[in-house]
Amino acid sequence: MIDEAERRRFERLVLPHLDAAYNLARWLARNDEDAHDIVQEAVMRALRYFHGFRGEDARPWLLQIVRHASFAWLQDQRAGQPGAAAIDAAEPQAPAQDEPLAAAMERDERGRVNAALSALPVHYREVLVLRELEDLSYRDISSVVDVPLGTVMSRLARARQLMRDALSSGQDGERAPSPRRGSDRVE
Repeated sequence: MIDEAERRRFERLVLPHLDAAYNLARWLARNDEDAHDIVQEAVMRALRYFHGFRGEDARPWLLQIVRHASFAWLQDQRAGQPGAAAIDAAEPQAPAQDEPLAAAMERDERGRVNAALSALPVHYREVLVLRELEDLSYRDISSVVDVPLGTVMSRLARARQLMRDALSSGQDGERAPSPRRGSDRVE
């Protein structure tokens, strides 16, 4: 059992990152309800092993646990029922403007981006979500995903190219230009 001081430390260091944990689980599982279950399991694991956590930045540590919980869940889903993780339809958002055409175009663009991101292979999707949506440094992503820094950089470059290709393929059949070398920097 965890003592009161450790519980308060857990609440202070881990709980502020629940939104990031849910976001990663949602993109990996592709389902809101399953993401909630994954985050709940991950937080329980984090609490169980919190005594071994050293440091003050629990975000990468928690996201690594979420990643492992997500992959365990995905593996269970594949074993029980192929194709169980389905892509949810994007919820419509309130328009930022009163103009219906602008709102419709914004929803369409958001839907295209979400669909392109969901279609990425999981090893590209996870690094892109961690970098672009969760704003983790390359080093933190390397720690979360448990791959070398160079692998993170190459996966990000490939994920970005796949996103550009997917998003540009619907626009007059033109393809986006290839990324320039050296455009990703290590933080």
